[in-house]
Amino acid sequence: MVIAIDGPAGVGKSTVARLLASRLGYLYLDTGALYRAVAWKMLHSNVKPTDLERVAQLLPTTSIQMQFQNGAMNVLVDDHDITSELRTPDVTAAASIVSAIPAVREWLLPVQRQIGQRGSVVAEGRDIGTKVFPSAPLKFFLDADATVRAERRHRELVAAGHSGSMEKTSEDLSGRDTRDRNRAIAPLVPATDARHIDTSSLNIEQVVAQMMAAVSAAS
Repeated sequence: MVIAIDGPAGVGKSTVARLLASRLGYLYLDTGALYRAVAWKMLHSNVKPTDLERVAQLLPTTSIQMQFQNGAMNVLVDDHDITSELRTPDVTAAASIVSAIPAVREWLLPVQRQIGQRGSVVAEGRDIGTKVFPSAPLKFFLDADATVRAERRHRELVAAGHSGSMEKTSEDLSGRDTRDRNRAIAPLVPATDARHIDTSSLNIEQVVAQMMAAVSAAS
């Protein structure tokens, strides 16, 4: 069984997906980490994410692997574990650009689907229910007020030791929303059969409780 969770940045997708997977005994797949991995490779290869030709040329020589251990997903690029580097501001900004490149999305699509074949999976991202696993029997679309999302993301960055103003975080989030929702390939839109959850005023436990109830009802 695949449970698909989509939504913009700052709605709590990663946290609730990880917790839901743990409670169900499923694998947790953070597809955004794959795009961040590609972005990391571009930055460390001195390739600008906007240079579409060079990005496409670099993909065939890139190896991305995911290791699942105790409910956690580690990401390896060319055999180097880069998990701790995936959420830096530079990688985040580059990933937003890289994720809009058709060649990158097509290259990562089979990688994501192969994980879905390993067993029961909770997968989160921005096109899980519409593109990656359109036949998933249970889909969620999380959303929240833009200000709330920016505050959450800023707290995450501060907690991780990254500097930057709240205004800059909000600006970056707004730009990413625009790119995600308006890209030509697999834009951020809810699947027609997705269950919507507004997380603006909900804590993690309340969101997961709603999801668990839906899982029980679907079983």
